Amino acid sequence: MGRLRAVLGHTAVRRLGEALVTLVGVSLLTFVVLRVVPGDQITASYGIAAGELSPEQIASLREYYGIDQPWPVQYLGWLGGVVTGNLGVSTTSGLSVAALTAQALPNTVELAVLAILVGLALGVPGGMLAASRPGAARDGGTQVASLLSLSVPSFLLATAVATFLANQLGWYPNGEGYRTLAEDPWLNLQQMVLPAAVLGISIASPVLQTTRTAILGVRAEDFVRTAQAKGVPPGRLQVRHVLRNALIPVVTMTGLQFGFLLSGALVAEQIFAIPGIGRQTLLGLQQKEYAVVQSTVLVIAAMFVLVNLLTDVLYRVVDPRVRLR
Repeated sequence: MGRLRAVLGHTAVRRLGEALVTLVGVSLLTFVVLRVVPGDQITASYGIAAGELSPEQIASLREYYGIDQPWPVQYLGWLGGVVTGNLGVSTTSGLSVAALTAQALPNTVELAVLAILVGLALGVPGGMLAASRPGAARDGGTQVASLLSLSVPSFLLATAVATFLANQLGWYPNGEGYRTLAEDPWLNLQQMVLPAAVLGISIASPVLQTTRTAILGVRAEDFVRTAQAKGVPPGRLQVRHVLRNALIPVVTMTGLQFGFLLSGALVAEQIFAIPGIGRQTLLGLQQKEYAVVQSTVLVIAAMFVLVNLLTDVLYRVVDPRVRLR
């Protein structure tokens, strides 16, 4: 027991250290990239009129926006604020980045959860169907459907679906102004169903392929053949012996897809007018809001790291054999 606790403690410390290094690296990379790209908040705010500003006015504006200091000073100042809980302030809205993120993040998390549920509902049964008879018509059909869902860009599918429903059926709940789950649960679910379906279809393909490969691999194991020889019913064999032992790669893939959704739901959020964290990042980029983009990207990276850690814990629960790794 003492050795087990020591191993788990060492693993936790190592994972925490890796997470901190990752977050620092993401913050530094984001900081540098934002300043390498031409333009700043002055040009974003004033446009071509920025060329008519006097040197004194430009200097005053640079001081106001906090971009008059050397890069190391700017980075350390922002990072020090983040450590103390101050993510900065949006100069456009006047609100703190923490307040903006607190409003946007739940919307993105809700969208990601619904999309994952759609992806699993399509991918896992599809993978099981394909693996039930490798090389048969059902396998080929699911493989073709998987490739089609993977090859169609999300923005194209989202635009096509939204346009069809709005023009042909007159149904486009996202045009009524976004409502949170707490404000109007029914309207919120209607507004979420289309983007969740679009994202879920793109997720279903890798989940299906992972499920199919994992099931075929588990079926080749000796314990499955032993269970078959003992006369275990096919349904019970498929669920309790095959599917359960094939869950680890599926769980890992699901965790990765969920992490990507937190940062990659931008297209769906923009097309369907969902005020999520991806859309917040896009607006920050358009307005050259350094504090908004840096802090939002850091929050996304932290969520991605957290999801990976939770995934790691989950598949250790699913399969005790990996607990000591």
